[in-house]
Amino acid sequence: MRLFLALLLATAALRAESILPANARVAVIGDSITEQKLYSKYIETYLLACTGRSDIHVFQFGWSGERAGGFAARLENDLALFKPNVATTCYGMNDGSYKPYAPEIGAEYEKNLRAVLAGLKQAGVQAVAVGSPGGVDPDFFNRPTVPGAVYNDNLAQLRDLAQQLAKEQGLAFANVHDTMLGALPKAKAALGREYAPFGADGFHPAPAGQLLMAEAFLKALGFDGDLGTITVDVKGTGTATEGHQVQPVRLPPGTVQVVSTRWPFCFDADPKSAGSTRSILPFTRFNEDLNRLTLKVRNLEAPKAKVRWGEQVREFRREQLEAGINLAAEFDRTPFDAAFAGLMNAVATKQAFETVLVKNLVTHMRHLGAEDPKVAAALAKLKQRLAAEHAKQDANVRKLLQPVTHTIRVEE
Repeated sequence: MRLFLALLLATAALRAESILPANARVAVIGDSITEQKLYSKYIETYLLACTGRSDIHVFQFGWSGERAGGFAARLENDLALFKPNVATTCYGMNDGSYKPYAPEIGAEYEKNLRAVLAGLKQAGVQAVAVGSPGGVDPDFFNRPTVPGAVYNDNLAQLRDLAQQLAKEQGLAFANVHDTMLGALPKAKAALGREYAPFGADGFHPAPAGQLLMAEAFLKALGFDGDLGTITVDVKGTGTATEGHQVQPVRLPPGTVQVVSTRWPFCFDADPKSAGSTRSILPFTRFNEDLNRLTLKVRNLEAPKAKVRWGEQVREFRREQLEAGINLAAEFDRTPFDAAFAGLMNAVATKQAFETVLVKNLVTHMRHLGAEDPKVAAALAKLKQRLAAEHAKQDANVRKLLQPVTHTIRVEE
């Protein structure tokens, strides 16, 4: 029994340790699903706002229609602009060729994904989360070459190949496929077949489906979701863990004012639309596994108490509050919403610039100057200026990472 508990503790400690090194520079790589700049936006916003780390920078390299081999061809040139030491990859949707699985499809995908991983290593990338392809929604995926259910089987085969490569090379694996298809039937059972988290075409995910993708990658990167704990003593003073500070101000009993530099991940308002990240939450474990801002209450005497956080009030049983409730899950409006939305909008603007930067300039110019040193020197100088502009936009995003002051009141 002791050995079993020791193994559990060791596993939990390992899982809680992010694979991101100090001064992490994260390249989010993939096809048109990445170029939608949704799951990449969620990942970047989470890394900046929720982890408590200020040493992380992110750049998305999505390219519409691309297969793994396409990125292998542009990898050395494009990554030189950003010099990442961490990467996430998400290929397979196009590599499956939109037809039933055949051995040659798997062989080509494996060959090209191997080339990508070798190129990342050569470029100095220290940590990689190898992502599987996602899935398609059979209710909306209408390719004449293959039914949705059959194509999901193809994508599952590519998932297994990606997982095998990750295991073989000692890399993290992001199971995007199972995360998405695990939530889909549960969501449709509750919200109806017309609910389309994988998008109107069945494979370019809406925000709900993109949140599932972000969930898979954030777990693969090693984040355990503990954003901090705030403790309210209804007969004494409050305390908080790292990233949150209880202010020494005179307030009514059971009330604390907290300044937080570590934010919870916040969601859109609509609980039923696939265009809202909130709609998918009941059918997956994003809040439980990645987004726990815990409130604990001490010295309650009444069997129930009301908790006021920002504009909302919720009622909980004493045993719930003593054990701890997840504020991020229990409250659908939070004091962080406005700041979070502003940060996410700034990230979206920066990532839009990244698409223009890579697709219109960096990649298309990679063959220029091969035989003319003057042209090559001019291109090198241009790349330096573009990198400086990107750094400026990145700095503008970080200016929005200001502490949020909020009040929690517990009334017996």
